[in-house]
Amino acid sequence: MQRQKIDAGATETFGGIRVVRTFARSRSESSRFVREGSFLVRQQLFTWWWTRIIETVWEVIIPLASTGLLLYGGYQIIQSELTLGDLMMFLVYLTMLLDPLATLAGSAVGFQNNLAGLDRVLDVLEIEEELPSRVEAVTLDRNRVEGKISITNVSFSYPGSDTMVLKDISLEVNAGETVALVGRSGAGKTTLTNLIARFYDPDTGSIQIDGRDLKDIQLESYRRLLGIVEQDVFMFDGTIRENIAYARRNATDLQIAEAARAAAADEFINALPNGYDSIIGERGVKLSGGQRQRLAIARAILADPRILILDEATSNLDSESERLIQHSLADLLKGRTAFVIAHRLSTIVGADKIVVLEDGRIADVGTHEQLLSRVGHYRDMIYLQMNETVPAITSS
Repeated sequence: MQRQKIDAGATETFGGIRVVRTFARSRSESSRFVREGSFLVRQQLFTWWWTRIIETVWEVIIPLASTGLLLYGGYQIIQSELTLGDLMMFLVYLTMLLDPLATLAGSAVGFQNNLAGLDRVLDVLEIEEELPSRVEAVTLDRNRVEGKISITNVSFSYPGSDTMVLKDISLEVNAGETVALVGRSGAGKTTLTNLIARFYDPDTGSIQIDGRDLKDIQLESYRRLLGIVEQDVFMFDGTIRENIAYARRNATDLQIAEAARAAAADEFINALPNGYDSIIGERGVKLSGGQRQRLAIARAILADPRILILDEATSNLDSESERLIQHSLADLLKGRTAFVIAHRLSTIVGADKIVVLEDGRIADVGTHEQLLSRVGHYRDMIYLQMNETVPAITSS
């Protein structure tokens, strides 16, 4: 357990090395690692000493026991109360008894370590499959999927929490519609998309695609329909080509280049010394936030998903890059059911349906024009972005 704790702490520290350096915590993190390592070494030395003591005790007991038996047996033979054959038999039996015990004693520490490893293996085996599907779950044919999403009376709280993040959410999304999710931070926008992607199952209610509950669909089959671009983009340590083609391993170089061009990423890629074969480092550390986001959009474009989820997908882009990519996103959204989390007016205004979330509930639903004509959070947010005073609505 101590070794596991040290490894987990070191992995976390190196993963957040920029934060550690920013707050000048390098020395304290090093000291923590040394303290934990020193404690582990002391534990190992303590165990080693006890192992040596046990081994020494047994190495002394076996010869002493044999010697004692010989002396006692010899005396019994002299007294004619025991034969030489009986003595040899007892010596053999004594050896047969003590040798296995000595082996067990010498391997006691290793045995305990193996038991600890077995305990971890059993813990892993006891973990249920990620969101297990029902026995009668089916495999979807993506060519026959229309993409209609029905959310019915969905409530949800994260495991281990008593706080309801979503409360009685009901929403009908037609195939090919683009739905913008807006609301304050913590309103439940990302949580709702996580349920749609089936990273979690709702506590109550159901989510259906084309009239079939997600639990009745093989999880891997459903995930093949999805394309997700998150605000916190994750990139693998490899080439740009490998990262774009991650969701479609058989993609040709031409298809990869077309996806990059559609995501307005080809310009900076071609400017790199090795182009598409450039190594971007762990988590894409060699690229800027906007460049990583464009690669993530290119990856989604290449995957050709039936259901698309964009979680602040253009938040790290400057105005010029966003303008270049808006046309590509419009083409990407055509014919696909899409859920877009955004705060920028340019991303929201073209949505077929805008859903306003407040405190885990749907506060309002409508188009941009409809919501702008009604008093509410959406109207306040739009005028705040435009740095204008919210006009009062007069009744006619």
